[in-house]
Amino acid sequence: MNTYTHNRSYGRWLRFAVLALITAVALVPLGAVVLLALQPRAGTGETGLTLSTLSYVLTDTGATTWLGNSLLAALISTAAAVVVAAPAGYVLSRGRGKAVSGYSLALFLVQSFPVVVFVIPLFILFAKLDLADSITGLTIVYVAATMSVACWMMAAYMDSIPVSLEEAAWIDGCSLASGFLRIVLPNSLPGVLSTAIFSFLLAWNDYLVALVFLRSTDKFTLPIGLQTFFQQNSTDWGPVMSVAVLMMIPPILVFAALNKFFSVGGIGGSLAGQ
Repeated sequence: MNTYTHNRSYGRWLRFAVLALITAVALVPLGAVVLLALQPRAGTGETGLTLSTLSYVLTDTGATTWLGNSLLAALISTAAAVVVAAPAGYVLSRGRGKAVSGYSLALFLVQSFPVVVFVIPLFILFAKLDLADSITGLTIVYVAATMSVACWMMAAYMDSIPVSLEEAAWIDGCSLASGFLRIVLPNSLPGVLSTAIFSFLLAWNDYLVALVFLRSTDKFTLPIGLQTFFQQNSTDWGPVMSVAVLMMIPPILVFAALNKFFSVGGIGGSLAGQ
């Protein structure tokens, strides 16, 4: 083994060791949360690790209601963001002209404002429309909050798809809309999934908007429910961490389910021989 090969191998192992260390440090808090969630509740007399605390949280508290509210708001806002952002991103990517440039600038300006700027005016407006303290009103805010970034993400990915693919489809008789649906959208799947994950996580992890808009316990989302649950059980870590584990499960499942669909090889294969 020559010196160059030895140095490359050493460098790879060094990078792997550094990444493994960083990953381990990042996973320590998650491990602590899981271990605390498996602790028995105070006053039950149980010892050792147990699933009874998680069972208690699921059956005797409002955690399942909060979970359903969070899933409903996150899934609807994700679907709306993807459905609207995909064609909007296509227009931003392919369109030329002052109208498109102005629209793109407007999205950038909206994206630059912190969400706290809009929360109070939106609450006042939604209160007059009877949309405050409702999952419907909360979902509308989530859709609006994700839309600008989602459009930018879709436009950025579609910029990487050569126009020559669409031109070939047009020559074969496809219309503009058909070319988008048959050529651009399938090749944009990684961008669509990235946009969907971003939209889902933004709605799933939100605390500020839900804190302002929601007042009824049965309308709480998981972040608000977790904070309320912590106030009521601050000395009993088992139930509190069980709700935290419940909040971690859906994002993990989303990443596990969508990870296999990420691929960047499709476009390169489409252009082979050109």
